Amino acid sequence: MTDHEKKEKGLLIVYTGDGKGKTSAALGMTIRAVGYDWKVCIIQFIKGSWKYGELDGIKKLAPNVELNVMGEGFVGIVDDKKPIEEHRAAAKKALELALEKITSGKYQLVILDELNVAVSLGLVMPDEMEQLLESKPPLLHLVITGRGATKWLIDRADLVTEMREIKHPYQKGILAQKGVDF
Repeated sequence: MTDHEKKEKGLLIVYTGDGKGKTSAALGMTIRAVGYDWKVCIIQFIKGSWKYGELDGIKKLAPNVELNVMGEGFVGIVDDKKPIEEHRAAAKKALELALEKITSGKYQLVILDELNVAVSLGLVMPDEMEQLLESKPPLLHLVITGRGATKWLIDRADLVTEMREIKHPYQKGILAQKGVDF
């Protein structure tokens, strides 16, 4: 076994913070992984009711990338009129799917998009997130995105990047831009 092989380890990576770019960073990893012919599974916990450019873009990466949009949309903001129970049920299904995909042995990279938000909103309990982390095979790379990462997740992760907003076009009244923001 070479020194490089001894150092291989499936990383727990967290992208968090109040700035933009958490999902985009995870999607950048997806592109890199596909370049090595890896299999990638993305599960979105919150997004779901809007049309995003990445939905069609990811389809072009098939068969290497599988995207599962499981959320019922942004909870309690913008145009959300759904009862919290509906969001909780969607999160429960996303958790079940995440556990299945993490333990399947089919993927080198699994991305749990907006899982941090699902935890902070109480849609996913911390012990349920812990179960996902405990189920991770040693060589699987697991990425968790979303603002509000808990201290225990940050402490446990191998890599944590915090996106910090310095300036945003919305502050000047500029709305989200197609191809840039969605």
